[in-house]
Parts: sequence; structure tokens; C-alpha cells
Amino acid sequence: MTGRPESLFPLFADLTGLPGVGKKTAPLLERLDIRSPKDLLLTLPTGGTDRRPKPSIQDQPLPATITVEVEIGAHQPPTSRNRPYRVQVRDAETEFLLVYFHARDDWMRRTLPPGGRRVVSGRVELFDGIAQMVHPDHVLSREEAEALPPFEPTYPLTAGVTLRTMTKAIGGTLDRVPDLPEWIEPSVVAEKQWPTWADAIRTAHAPQGAADLADTTPARQRLAYDELFAHQLTLALARQHARKKPGRSTQGDGALRDQALAALPYQPTGAQTRAVAEITADMAAPTRMNRLLQGDVGSGKTLVAFLSMLAAVEAGGQAALMAPTEILARQHLEGLAPLAEGLNLRLDILTGRDKGAAREQKLADLAAGRIHILIGTHALFQRDVAFADLRLAIIDEQHRFGVRERMGLGEKGEKADILVMTATPIPRSLSLAQYGDMELSVLDEKPPGRQPIDTVLVSASRTEEVVERLRAALAQGRQAYWVCPLVEESEVVEMAAAEERARALRVALGDQVGLVHGRLPPAEKDTAMADFVAGRTRLLVATTVIEVGVNVPAASIMVIEQAERFGLAQLHQLRGRVGRGSEKSTCLLMYSPPLGETARARLEIMRETEDGFRIAEEDLRIRGAGDVLGTAQSGLPRFRIADLERQAALMQLAQRDARMLLDRDGGLTSPRGEAARVLLYLLEQDRAIRLLSVG
Repeated sequence: MTGRPESLFPLFADLTGLPGVGKKTAPLLERLDIRSPKDLLLTLPTGGTDRRPKPSIQDQPLPATITVEVEIGAHQPPTSRNRPYRVQVRDAETEFLLVYFHARDDWMRRTLPPGGRRVVSGRVELFDGIAQMVHPDHVLSREEAEALPPFEPTYPLTAGVTLRTMTKAIGGTLDRVPDLPEWIEPSVVAEKQWPTWADAIRTAHAPQGAADLADTTPARQRLAYDELFAHQLTLALARQHARKKPGRSTQGDGALRDQALAALPYQPTGAQTRAVAEITADMAAPTRMNRLLQGDVGSGKTLVAFLSMLAAVEAGGQAALMAPTEILARQHLEGLAPLAEGLNLRLDILTGRDKGAAREQKLADLAAGRIHILIGTHALFQRDVAFADLRLAIIDEQHRFGVRERMGLGEKGEKADILVMTATPIPRSLSLAQYGDMELSVLDEKPPGRQPIDTVLVSASRTEEVVERLRAALAQGRQAYWVCPLVEESEVVEMAAAEERARALRVALGDQVGLVHGRLPPAEKDTAMADFVAGRTRLLVATTVIEVGVNVPAASIMVIEQAERFGLAQLHQLRGRVGRGSEKSTCLLMYSPPLGETARARLEIMRETEDGFRIAEEDLRIRGAGDVLGTAQSGLPRFRIADLERQAALMQLAQRDARMLLDRDGGLTSPRGEAARVLLYLLEQDRAIRLLSVG
């Protein structure tokens, strides 16, 4: 099957072919992200109104939405322009008023003929003891009223699109729903007792009560699963495609790794050993590795990366490690240099700073294979950087790089294996959504000897007390960070706050106070960091630029000002900057009372646990998927029905199902494979369709 299947044509036709949608309405619907009848089908009701008829408004608790049959009485046209038009009506037991503003006399008499009977439905309220229904939602004849659903669904609306327009258009679309072949694994459908796709769509648009709006109903669960399955199928196809690219089998003899491990003063954790085994097994396979190494702050990713790079060197190749900033690239160099001592290999760094003859010499050495492991920033991407034989490319701090950049580095070595490292623990459901095309290794143990960090909540009113405690600690030779509040509006305000705080602390503590923020020129930033690392400054005032990867083992105190403004993941990353040495560390979360409920929940979690994965799950629960990854650059798909926070288990099921289908039927040519292609076209998974056509 090439091109969109014919059965789907009606769902991708022009919106103006639907009842009630004209040239003016169609552009308004685009504001709701509705461009085709298919988009209307996937816009499910968000609420509903009980329209079951009542005999009278008499004993109903008001205000309430009521549907009742009435006899129309006298009309009372307005006596002046700003008075409403009133019509007296009587139900089985009592009288009340229908009220309209800016109504035309002739229209009113046609719609509500005196002496006639109508079914009216709308909100009834008491004004000065008189019951009134202002602008009824429905005025219907008895025959028309029979078609009114007992529970009328409500939809998202936008200016110029009424509920009536929306309901009519969706009704027209439901008439076009085709019966499509089943694309879900039959055992899953049976176990979950899910309806077919067409039945699920019809049921979801015809709720019988509020309970039918929950995302746990079989119809809604099935539709959410379809979205997750299509997304996972796309990622699984990308993964299959990457695996088809011939890689190279990189298999070392273990000699360098054994030497490096023998020199370590400690045993690697079980998680580190497992991750290295997974990575080196992937490297030894003839296909290209595409793996994500996820480890919490301080779980020992550096050692895993180093041992993996040694495997590439043992096999006669080279390895590259790319970091998002120069500070981090230099830290990697400092962290790896002692591990590489006595191994008789050359470790070097390439950043934007390398210029002229020195740079030329490095590039010549790299191309000749004299540099075994190269660390750098995105300068590694530049055209003139050529390796003799790049076997392994490692990218640190993934969320700064997109899928495109991952591919770019992979192309440097014709068939280089790719390992991505992230220090941001991501909840399982989100890592599947974002990295489902990759294999996953998780470091979920802390290396021995790392002491737990004391986390304390302190009210901002005690700032002077905190400064005094810092004075005593610095006098004992300890080092500390002071992180300034996060200012959403601008970096300039943030910088001003940091400069102001540094000034105040210098007045109190003298010139042992350094400052680093996002707007400092790179060279000054590096100098400020170098002074702190060397202990020339003992207290570093900073904005969140220190969030990722900064490693100063001597620093054992972290003060975070206005901690309630930060997200959980950020607080966790910042706290992870201390507790890296042998000394007992403390993290002070300063807040301005009174705390909101969400902020209090966040700070309490921080006090309770240091487990990054648990913190990430809580963060997801409190804030939602978009915020956890920062939607703009998260690369997260936007789902119309599926909810990543609440339906994490469905995402895991979808990944298993998608991978299983492709293992059995890589070209999607079996009957179920063909059905899955229909789903990909239905949900416009263009990337998957392109991958299929490339084969």
C-alpha cells in the first residue's frame, strides 16, 4: 500500500463539506488545531450537561440546568434599549420567565408563539425571588426534543465557534466513520475488552453521563492506546532503520579495561558493571548502537563512559565524548585524566578556544590516529574535524541535543556507535516517548562512600542567620554555593539579582565570594569557576548555570534562594552539586512564606528523598509532561487523547506491542501490518511512512 488508503479519504476531505461549517468557520476551527474531519473525530468531549426532561422546575435546587416542557404565555417586549425581552411560560406546576437580551420582536414571536408548547433547556436562576432562564440553550418542538441526548457533550470552543456548530460538525463527521481493520494485537484487545476503533469513536462522542468522560473508560483507553501505539511504531521503525545501517563489530580484548579497573580504589557498582556489559555487547554487534545511558546525579556515568571508550581503543579505534559547554568538556578531561594514567593512551580536548597552529596540529594527530580519546564541545561537529577511525561517539546531557544532532555526530564515523548520557532521571513513560528509538541502560545505584545530603527548609526571614552559619563554615575551610532565584521574565533581571546578592555577601564575608551567571562572557565564566575549583574563592554566587555537571568535591554547602520558584528536577540537579567529597554536605532550601500547596509538596519531596527517579515521577505527577522536559525543546509528541502522566502503563504496553509487531513483520506486509499502516496514515505519522517507503 503506497499513499493514503481510500477508506480514509472522507476523514481528510475539506472541512467545509461538513454540516454547519462554511468558509468563515473553517479558519476558526484551525485555532483549535482542527484542519480535517479526522481532527474533529479526535477532539473528544471535555464535559457534558444533563438534559433529561423534568416535569417542572418547582422542586429543583436552583441554580441548575433544567429541561422542561412549557406552555408559552405573554410576551413582554423591552420598554427601553437596555431592558431585556421577557416571555412568560408555565410548566406542569409553576410559572417562570424566559429572558433574552437584544432580541428581535418578529424572531421572538416565531420561535415562541403565544399559546404554543415548547421544550426549553437552560440554566434556571432566581432573581428577586422570580425564576428565570436567561438565553435558553435549546428551544425545541416536542418532535425535535426527542433527538436531544439525555447527556449533551460539551467540546472545547473558540471565539466564533458555538457548541451547536461543533456538535453539528462532529455529527456530520461521525456519519463518515469507516470500519477499519484492527491494528492492535488481538490478545491485548481481548484482555482489555476494548471496542473496535469505529465503535470507540462513536461511544466517546456519546457519553451517557459524567463517568463516560473519564480516560479509564474502554473507549477512551483504546483511542489513547492507538495514539501511543502509532508513536511507538514510528520510533520502533526508526530504531529498526538505524539497526539496518551496517555498523561495525567493535570488540576489544579487555586489557585496558582490566588495567583501569585494577587501578581503581573502589569496586564499581552492580549497575555500572551491568551498563558496561550492555554497551560493549552492543558495540560488538555488527549493527550500529543507539543507546541511552540514564543515571542520577553521582551514579558514576563517567566511569561507564570511560570503560566503553576503552573498548573502542582496544579494538584499534577512537572514541569521542561531546559535552554541551566548555566548562563541562574541561571537567570531563579532568575526571578522565586520572583514570587514563599509566594506560599508554592519548586523551585530548578540542573546543572553540583551539586556534591556529595548535588546532591544526591536534586535527593532524586526530586524523593520523595518534589521539585515542577526544573530548570536546559541538566543535567536534565541524567539517574539518576528521578521525582516523571513530568507533564510539558519546554525547553528554542529552536534552540539549535533538534527534538531528545525534544523527550528525553518528555520521562523523562512518559506522560509529552512539551512546547518549543524561543526568536527568526521566520517568519511564517520558523516556519511552522521547527516546523510544533507543535502547536504555539505567544506573540506579550510588557508588560507595557518597554520603547522604542533609536537606533543610529555611524561611527567608532567617537570611542573616544563614549568612552567619556560612561565615563559620568558610572559616573552617569549607566551600559553598549560593544559587539565586529563578526569574522567568528575563536573564537580565536574574543577573541583576545575582550581582546584588554577591555584593551583599561580599560586604558580609569579604572577597572570598565569587560570581557566575549566564550573561558573563565565556572566558570570565571559566575564570570564576576555576577560582572556585582552586579554592581561591570559597563561596560561589550563581544563577542556574551551575545546574548541570559542575564538579567541585570540596563544596559541601548549597543554599538555594526562593527554592519554591524552582522545579523539582532543577532542585535535584542543584543539590547534586554538593555531596561529592568525603565531607557531610548540607542543602538549604530558602523559601518566602506563605507556601502554596504545590510548592510545599515539592520542597517536602526534596526533604524526604535523594532518589532522582522517584523525584522525577513526583515531578511528573505535580507538573505534567510538558513542563518536566520543557515542552519547547523536549521533542515530546503532542497527543490529542493520550495523557502521558496518567497512562504511563499504556505507553509501555504500546512499546512492547510495536516492537513485537516489527520483529515479526518488519515491512508491515501481513494483514495486521497493513492495518498498522492504515493507523499511521490516520494519525499522520509522516516520519514512519517515509521510513516504510525507504524500506
